[in-house]
Amino acid sequence: MLLLVLLVAQLMVILDITAVNIALPSLAKDLRLSGSQISWTITSYSLVFGSLLLFGGRAADLLGRRRLFLTGLGVFTASSFASALAGSAAALFAARAGQGLGAAMLSPAALSIITTCFHGPAKAKALAVWGAVGGAGAAIGVLAGGLLTEFADWRMIFFVNLPVAVALAVTALKVIPSDTDRPRWRGLDLRGAVLATTSLAAIVYAITQGSSAGWTSTQTLGFALLGAVGLAAFGVVETRTEKPLLNVTRLADRAVGGGLFLMLAAAGSIFGLFYLCSVYLQNVLGTSPLMTGLAFIPLALAAGIGAHAAGHIVGRHGVRMPLSSAFAIAAVGMALLAHVGENGTYLRNVLPGMLVAGFGLGIAVVAVSIAILTGSRHDESGMISGLNSTGHEIGGTIGIAVFSTIAAGASGALGAAHAASAVSHAFVAAGILTSLASIAAFAVLPHARHFLPKLRLNPAAMPVH
Repeated sequence: MLLLVLLVAQLMVILDITAVNIALPSLAKDLRLSGSQISWTITSYSLVFGSLLLFGGRAADLLGRRRLFLTGLGVFTASSFASALAGSAAALFAARAGQGLGAAMLSPAALSIITTCFHGPAKAKALAVWGAVGGAGAAIGVLAGGLLTEFADWRMIFFVNLPVAVALAVTALKVIPSDTDRPRWRGLDLRGAVLATTSLAAIVYAITQGSSAGWTSTQTLGFALLGAVGLAAFGVVETRTEKPLLNVTRLADRAVGGGLFLMLAAAGSIFGLFYLCSVYLQNVLGTSPLMTGLAFIPLALAAGIGAHAAGHIVGRHGVRMPLSSAFAIAAVGMALLAHVGENGTYLRNVLPGMLVAGFGLGIAVVAVSIAILTGSRHDESGMISGLNSTGHEIGGTIGIAVFSTIAAGASGALGAAHAASAVSHAFVAAGILTSLASIAAFAVLPHARHFLPKLRLNPAAMPVH
């Protein structure tokens, strides 16, 4: 029962990214969101979630795992209720940011409970199921989003969290072990957390507003500079903090630093793939939310097959060549999708590229995770694992910001029929990104002869199937 509670909580966190993707056109129409605003429905959630994951993991250790789990669940539930009632773009974005804050406490606390309450083979099985929930969540999310939007309303995506959260809270109080130690507030790197979040938010805002404000405008350059300076300050602060959120010197390791860069590219590409395909299917082809959800099942399956294959491929060939090849495969898929047109069809214009790109990115995400985690020492496995998760969420946030901005700038109105050309432009950009990532993986990551001995000494970095 304990594992079930933790898995349902994690699934709820994941669903509120993928399910909302399907509801975006209906939501945008209802709240009258512009092309540059619509992406913030996703990014306001994933930005806060991703930038506070390291902080959430540290807080679970210092404040108590059950305390943080229940607090995060409460914040997530209240913010879900506020999202469901939102009557304006600003209200929705603020509520979604609240959900991200709750998720940043809830998810690391749940994972920390698993690592401390399960031992031996039971722990390995629990972590394997945890990973499977992350992969299955995408498929479940698009189906749930399609069903709820089609037969009810996009607000039901948030309302459905309320009874689930109440049941989780009641059960959690019974099955999660109580925290025996008192909360320890000293050691929480609040300064680093605030710097990281505000800096990343400034960069994402500069990207999303660039096409409307002008890429060389004072506003765009000012926010981009503010974000860059903030991230530099974060690096300096972390080197002078006794217990930092991130030991920035570890980024010098080619597997860790190079892996983080490639995780940003992989997650940005797969988040963008979901977003752009959803926009094309619903806004151009007129596909219903339910049929759109069903249309994403092959993508989820292709990514799952790639993810399953990644562990075996990396175990034999390291990460350099497999990752370079995986990004090249994804680039081919993006090139196929760049041929979407106003009179296209799902079977001819979407499915082939979706399958190819999904398979390549499925390999890439898992292979990058192995690269990052293999570079960790035993005493910093939690921090490096948090860095890996942070890279995934922040990469997805930036990816959606970039691709939605390109699409909005190309067409001027995503809701119009000529949005096909806008989406095509964005897929071209995605193809360029994955091609550059393929080259970067070959140039930056360590050779198999150097990487495989490290991997054999750190088997925990390998996914469990």
